[in-house]
Order: sequence, then structure tokens, then C-alpha cells
Amino acid sequence: MEPFWTSISDESLRQGDLLPGCWIPEFPSDFAVPTSDPRIVQADQADLIVMTQSCDLELGNVSLVALCPVWSISAFEEAQAIQGKSAKAWRDYWNNVRKGRSPTLHLLASPITPNEARAAFLVDFRAIYSLPFGYLTRHAGELGDRWRLRSPFLEHFSQAFARSFMRVGLPSSVPEF
Repeated sequence: MEPFWTSISDESLRQGDLLPGCWIPEFPSDFAVPTSDPRIVQADQADLIVMTQSCDLELGNVSLVALCPVWSISAFEEAQAIQGKSAKAWRDYWNNVRKGRSPTLHLLASPITPNEARAAFLVDFRAIYSLPFGYLTRHAGELGDRWRLRSPFLEHFSQAFARSFMRVGLPSSVPEF
């Protein structure tokens, strides 16, 4: 299997860079402007992957960088809290995601064990975070060795992200034959 990832160890940012342990703001579902200090926001850590185009990052045209969360398969299953879902049902679910039949989710092979399906990373396009460019370059530099998606996996990943937004639902279609 051709590797999806290459190892890097600098603070440069490119689309497809995996950035573990990023701090992200966390807002409750009933978020309202706080009556005390509105500058205080809860934060949590998450593994994120850069979605902003590399050319914009290289040219310094952005102050905020778009990122999506990256999950392990087991963490995602646990977070979904679907009681009683059988192993076969999960296997069918993951095979549909793998085939691109779930436009808001995308699988990337593990950089360490690419031949193990359950070791794959899941990118969730339903959650998009914008974090400051300066914070992310500092964080990337502090990580040391980290992973960057290689071509053509990067282009396939970028295309999957675009497809998640360009879906069009029609009120009707050509009848079945």
C-alpha cells in the first residue's frame, strides 16, 4: 500500500497537515453572551487537519485557518453512543464511508499501520474550526515530527471536502426506468 502521509518537522502549514492537540473554543448549545466577562470561553483539545488551501497559507493571505476534527474509529463509535449497533452494522457503515457514500465523513489510512482498516483516521467535515494562523504555526513547530498528506491522497481529500458542500437536493428527478 502506498503511504498516505509523509513525516515533517517544521512550523510550515499546508492543506492536509495533521495537528494533534489543538486548543479549540467550546460553546454550549444554548450559547448566549455571558453576563460576566465575555472574553472567557471554554476550550478543549482536539486533533485537527488543515483544510485551508496551501497556496493561501504559503502566501500569508489568511489570518484564520480552517480545520476539521480527526477521530480514531473507536473514539467516533464511542462518541456516537449508538446502543446495540452490531459489529456487522459498524463494518457496513465504515465500508460506506470508505467508498465515499457518506459525504460529510472521510477516511485516511493510518500513517503508522496503513494496512489496518480500524487504525484509519476519520475526518469529520460537519465541524469546521477557524483558528489563528500564528497559533497554528507555533503549535506545529512545538509538535516536532508530525504528518502531512501526500499527493494524490491530498487532492482526493480536498475533493471530498468540496463534495460535502456542493451537494444539491432536488425536489424531484427523472423517474426510475
